[in-house]
Amino acid sequence: LDPSPLQTPPRRGPRTPGLRRWARSGQQGESASFHSPFPDSPIDSLHLDIQKLKEKRDMLDKEISQLLSEGYSVGELEDHISQLHMYNDIKDIGQMLLGKLAVIRGVTTRELYPEFGLDMSD
Repeated sequence: LDPSPLQTPPRRGPRTPGLRRWARSGQQGESASFHSPFPDSPIDSLHLDIQKLKEKRDMLDKEISQLLSEGYSVGELEDHISQLHMYNDIKDIGQMLLGKLAVIRGVTTRELYPEFGLDMSD
C-alpha cells in the first residue's frame, strides 16, 4: 500500500472578511484626517474650562436673581441652610442612639420606631 502523497491544503481567503484594516472603495481611506475628541493644546483646554465656568456662573446668577425677585433675601437663605445643617446633625445623633439601643436590646432599629412614636420616613 502506497501512502498518498502529501498535499497542501487549499488556500483560503480571510476568515473574517468584515474585519479589514483599511476601508474599501466609497469609504474613508487612510488619507481621511482623524479628529481627536481632546483639545489640540493645553491653552484650548483652558479656554474650554473658562467658558464652562462662565456659563455656570451665569446660570447661578440667574437663579439668585430669580430667588431675590421671589422675595428671598441672602441672609434668610443662609439662615435656612444653617438650620438644615443643624437638623441633619441632630437627626444623625438620634439615629446613632437608636442604633446603640437596638444593639443593647437585641432588636432592629425598625422595631424601636413605634416605641418612640417615629415613622419609618423620619
